[in-house]
Amino acid sequence: MSKATLDPATAPDAVRDWLDRARAVVDEELERRLRVAPGDVDPGRLREAMAYAVLGPGKRLRPALVIAACEAVGGSLDRALPAACAIEMLHAYTLVHDDLPAMDDDDERRGRPTVHVAFGEAIAILAGDGLLTEAFGALAELGAGGASDAVRVLAARAGARELLGGQAIDLTMAKDATSLESIERLHRGKTGALFAASCELGAIAGGADRSVCEDLARYGMCFGIAFQHADDRDDAEFPALAAAAADRMRELATEAEAIARGLGPRGDVLAAVAAWMRARA
Repeated sequence: MSKATLDPATAPDAVRDWLDRARAVVDEELERRLRVAPGDVDPGRLREAMAYAVLGPGKRLRPALVIAACEAVGGSLDRALPAACAIEMLHAYTLVHDDLPAMDDDDERRGRPTVHVAFGEAIAILAGDGLLTEAFGALAELGAGGASDAVRVLAARAGARELLGGQAIDLTMAKDATSLESIERLHRGKTGALFAASCELGAIAGGADRSVCEDLARYGMCFGIAFQHADDRDDAEFPALAAAAADRMRELATEAEAIARGLGPRGDVLAAVAAWMRARA
């Protein structure tokens, strides 16, 4: 999976402030959930490996979008936090497994040894499995007001038809692909699915009706595909398609911004994030 990310230093002040606020509260909550207290029994340092995978350097963009989507529909930060943590734990699980020798075989991520290098391959596999399990446990905290919908959404987005399917495409597609359509099939699953889940889970946590949840899922998918096109460019992937991908980024970001504007002033942060993406094109 690509290591490039959007650089907050290039973002407007409102977006930087939003990311900083979200990162602080999400990291505090993740640390609370994954803390290994002195004296705790931790066979094989499994729980330590789970915390290591999640609490390393990162922008926390996906959980920040959960919070922004929840607040955009009138929900509270406290209501958003279980879903925000679920998304980040699930995202971390995918990275742990992607880095394994059987997948991308990476020794370093975000300037640190990958989990299998630091803890061994077997514990890395278990740590990823543990984070996936914890993610769904966190969604249960949404209670009668959204847990079942949230579990349904995340299971669909993270499963074989979307996120895992995207990873399977990545393992099998030709690296010299010249079709934007085929590359976007990859991007929809590998990257877009989890961004779509982030925004839809935020809307569910905020109590939005189904049509608004679907609109915000579409926002997340547009943003996620554009995000991956930006990563491709930063990593010099698919250079023959760079111009077409830039046009597509603008189109997707414009669609996402329109969805956010439709939410009124509460959607201003989401609109600013989409505009930031469009500017990158």
